[in-house]
Amino acid sequence: MTKQGQMDLELKKAFAELQQKMVETSQKLKLADLQIETLKRSMTHAQLTDKEISQLPTDTKTYESVGRMFVLKEVTEARLNLDNKIKGCEEKVKTLEGTKAYLERSLKESENNIREMIQQRKDANVGDQH
Repeated sequence: MTKQGQMDLELKKAFAELQQKMVETSQKLKLADLQIETLKRSMTHAQLTDKEISQLPTDTKTYESVGRMFVLKEVTEARLNLDNKIKGCEEKVKTLEGTKAYLERSLKESENNIREMIQQRKDANVGDQH
């Protein structure tokens, strides 16, 4: 095999690996977006529930679902649980947004590497023709 042929194979292999990495990164980005959206929806639901519960008298019976059953809770305890749920969701969203930023940088880097590879190949072809 010629040196040129071997370089072509290596280039194709590297190109395929970069494309695969880009596809995987894009999928991870979509998944992160979906998870963030779901968490934000859950936070909004908890905030609305807390707003409604806050207007109830403190001696009102409230029930919290646990699996298939409902457990009697004090209004203050129910609000505390909702607040903890909101805080937990906020932390997860923050973590996911950090992961998403990393994935976006990684995707951009892969795109630049592919462009660079293509440009090097074009430059090599132009050099071979002279």
